Amino acid sequence: MTRTGGNSGYGFASPQSGIALVMVLWILLLVTISTGAYTLMARMDVLEAHTMLWGTRARMAAEAGLNLAVLSLRDPDEFARWIPDGRPYELRFQDAILEIKVTDERGKLDINAVDEVALQQLFLNNELDDDEATYLAAAVKDWNDPDEMERPNGAEVETYLASGLSVGPGNHSFVMVDELMQVMGISWELFQKIEPGLTVFSQANGPNPAYAPVEALLALPDMTRDEALNFVAERHSQDAASGLGTALPNGQIAMARGRGLTYSIQAKATMPNGVWDQVEATIRLGGSPDGRPFRILRWREGFHH
Repeated sequence: MTRTGGNSGYGFASPQSGIALVMVLWILLLVTISTGAYTLMARMDVLEAHTMLWGTRARMAAEAGLNLAVLSLRDPDEFARWIPDGRPYELRFQDAILEIKVTDERGKLDINAVDEVALQQLFLNNELDDDEATYLAAAVKDWNDPDEMERPNGAEVETYLASGLSVGPGNHSFVMVDELMQVMGISWELFQKIEPGLTVFSQANGPNPAYAPVEALLALPDMTRDEALNFVAERHSQDAASGLGTALPNGQIAMARGRGLTYSIQAKATMPNGVWDQVEATIRLGGSPDGRPFRILRWREGFHH
C-alpha cells in the first residue's frame, strides 16, 4: 500500500535534529566541566587564603614570643627571669602555643677569639680524624688573622689558589658565623653540626658552660658528646632558685652568674590547626634607633609549615 500526502505522526527525526542533540550534550558537558573547574579553583583559592592567614598569624605570634623573651631578660628579678641556657619555655599567646629558647651568647664558641686547641677538640668531637682536625683548626685561624703567613698545616691564599679556588682567606675577623663556610675544608655537613654552638659576639676565648649548648661544650677538653648531652640535661633540670651549679666531667661547677647583653632567641608558634612558624634572632639589649629596647644583630625566618 502506498502512503500518500500529509504527516501521519510516525515519521523519522531528521539528521539535523540528531546533530543538534549531540551539540547540546557536548555543550552541557563543557559547562559541567567548566563549573567544576571553577568550583575547584575557588576552593583552592579559599584554602590558600586560609593557609596564608594562619601562616601570618603564626609568624606574628612567633615575633610576639621573641618580644616576650626580651621582656623576661630585662626583668630585674633574677628568680623570675628566664635562664638563657637554651632550655625550652612553653606558654600560650592568644590561641597559639609558643615554644621559646634563649641562649646567652657567652655560652657559645667565638670563632674570632677561640684558639687552635679548642677548635681541634671541636672538630675531633664531630668525628674528624686528628689530621683533619689539626688542618681545619689552623685554616680557621689563618682565615681571620691579619697576615699572609701560613701556619703549620694551615691555609693561606697560595693554598687556596693551588686548590683551584679563586678567593683566599679574608685575613680579618669573621663578621658572621656563616662566613666560616668559606674556609677551605669546612663542608656544609660539618657546618650544620657545629653552627648552633658558634658566635662572633661573645669575644671570649671559650664558652661559658653555664649557658653553652651541646655543640659548644664539645670544644672543651676531655668532653665527649654523651657527657655534653648529660650535662645540658642536668642543667636544664635546675631552676634559678636552686642556687646549685652543674658539675662538668672534670668536677668544675658551672653556675650562671651575672647578666649578658647578647642573646640568641628561637621562638616557634603553633596554631590550633597545626600550622607553625618560627623566627630566630640574635639580639643585644640596650636600645636601638627605632626605639626598641634591643637591637637585632642577626635575623632568620621562613620556617613556615
